Amino acid sequence: MNHTQTSRRQFLHMMGATAAVGAMGSRSIQIACAEDAVVNDELPIIDTHQHLWDVTKFQLPWHQGEATKPLQRSFVMSDYLEATKGLNVVKTVYMEVDVAPEQQVAEADYVIDLCQRADNPMKAAVISGRPGTPGFEPYIRKLAQNTYIKGVRQVLHGDATPPDFCLQPKFVESIQLLGELGLSFDLCLRSDDILGAVRLVDQCPKTRFIIDHCGNMSVTSTDQAARARWLEGMKQMAARKNTVCKVSGIIVTADKDWKPDDLAPNINDTINTFGDDRVMFAGDWPVCTLRASFAEWVNALRYIVKDRPVEFQKKLFHDNAAKFYGI
Repeated sequence: MNHTQTSRRQFLHMMGATAAVGAMGSRSIQIACAEDAVVNDELPIIDTHQHLWDVTKFQLPWHQGEATKPLQRSFVMSDYLEATKGLNVVKTVYMEVDVAPEQQVAEADYVIDLCQRADNPMKAAVISGRPGTPGFEPYIRKLAQNTYIKGVRQVLHGDATPPDFCLQPKFVESIQLLGELGLSFDLCLRSDDILGAVRLVDQCPKTRFIIDHCGNMSVTSTDQAARARWLEGMKQMAARKNTVCKVSGIIVTADKDWKPDDLAPNINDTINTFGDDRVMFAGDWPVCTLRASFAEWVNALRYIVKDRPVEFQKKLFHDNAAKFYGI
């Protein structure tokens, strides 16, 4: 079988060999086996990008418009546990959900409580913050004292956020502070902004950075110049020792009738650029459900990396995250 030409029908046929995973309906893609396509589906998973939101508790300003309509409801821990049933997700790292700024402390308290409980896999959290603003330093100094808090993120790819926003002097100072406090910063950027953000990383050598979602390059883009800029930015990021990258998120840029081969170029470029020890699986649930269930995303990635050494697969799905976050 020529795996670079695998059709979606062939893929789903291979993946549909077992119905062990619940709540996936007709699109179940749990891999059993298929000739020369055997996927290790028993490896433990650490999900480094677990979103949760309860709309009875939090306001999400981005919950507007038709594009996000499927996400405009609560997605809580019980929903996540159902979505990941049977997939051997052993630990998770919460990822902030861009709540209204005045609710950031409440969001942090909410996830700290979840981390302290024994009825769910959450072991750490990356919380929301607004680096460069007057209240950021006291806010983060206080929360940095909690061992469950591992880092901060501010989404920087919104329409209202100009390119190079992260290079403002006050913003840079805040990111330097994160390094002093032992906290990381997630870079969630437009693909065209990756190269510019290298200058932020260079000014913050003591801060660890995570590039979210393979640098947010659309898998459907045919703009070769844009792809070249993205890849150069990724290479420049990878050349800095204080950076890692999450393999996640790009599923939402795929066509509705996507197949694993559509995702493979971006994923393989990311892995090959950052190397075996500096990539981590991330679910991006429930955002991923705009195109795929959690299980479909996991199994598509398993399929894409199936020919890589098992030791690498362990690092991608579990070991690198355990080491990076200390969980």
